[in-house]
Amino acid sequence: MIHYALRCDNGHGFESWFADSAAFDKQARRGLVTCPHCGSAKVEKAIMAPRIAGGRKRRAVDEAPEIAPAAPLAEKAPVAMISPQEQEFRAKLKELREHIVKNADDVGQKFPEEARKMHYGETEHRSIYGVASPEDARELAEEGIEFLPVPILPDERN
Repeated sequence: MIHYALRCDNGHGFESWFADSAAFDKQARRGLVTCPHCGSAKVEKAIMAPRIAGGRKRRAVDEAPEIAPAAPLAEKAPVAMISPQEQEFRAKLKELREHIVKNADDVGQKFPEEARKMHYGETEHRSIYGVASPEDARELAEEGIEFLPVPILPDERN
């Protein structure tokens, strides 16, 4: 297990544990690492004092490692070349996302509840978007409620 100090693009600091460095990278790419304060998925590792094992005197297990103040998030430049086809595909995904945001109601954390109400005829059908946990999404699918994830582009997470 590895412990990371993290910081979102809004400057909120928080900590989390991961199986290993690759697990953090994979979860962050998929948007599964979010700020508990504001929900932002634009999260980076913050500077943290290392915890070195060994030596005669060991730190108490429950003593937290010192966390250095994190520097403001730096602007990142693109590091990969993408083909014209991929640029066109990303433009279409961005267009789709903008269409959804412009033409649907943002119901936020109430997405599962609102989707169920529409599915079971308790409210009128309309376009909505919001947030659902993986467990909520699984339950909605098991109930036969159709939904799709809103496309998130890599540029929106860097």
